[in-house]
Amino acid sequence: QVEVAESGGGLVQAGGSLRLSCVAIRRIFSTNVAGWFRQAPGKQRELVARITSDGTPMYADSVRGRFTISRDNAKNTLSLQMNSLKPEDTAVYYCAVNTELSGTYWGQGTQVTVSS
Repeated sequence: QVEVAESGGGLVQAGGSLRLSCVAIRRIFSTNVAGWFRQAPGKQRELVARITSDGTPMYADSVRGRFTISRDNAKNTLSLQMNSLKPEDTAVYYCAVNTELSGTYWGQGTQVTVSS
């Protein structure tokens, strides 16, 4: 069973927008913190944004004001709206759900490429 799955990556020009989506199984999603991470070639995986179960968001400084994280607990979905994309946003983006008892569940990742 796949617990977490992302979609929505692709190729976009600098200044453009993309929307990433993630669907998770109900038992791990609605009561837990969820977030988006990214990993660029040769770099460590980093937190992009996360959101608590009641909808409080937090953003990395590098994306604040450009990205918006949201969730729909009724549909077990997590989204990341990315605007004003820059070439340095190029990375594999991962959806993650952090549970207290079972650790963190990761999606398989989706590639985002921003051309200059």
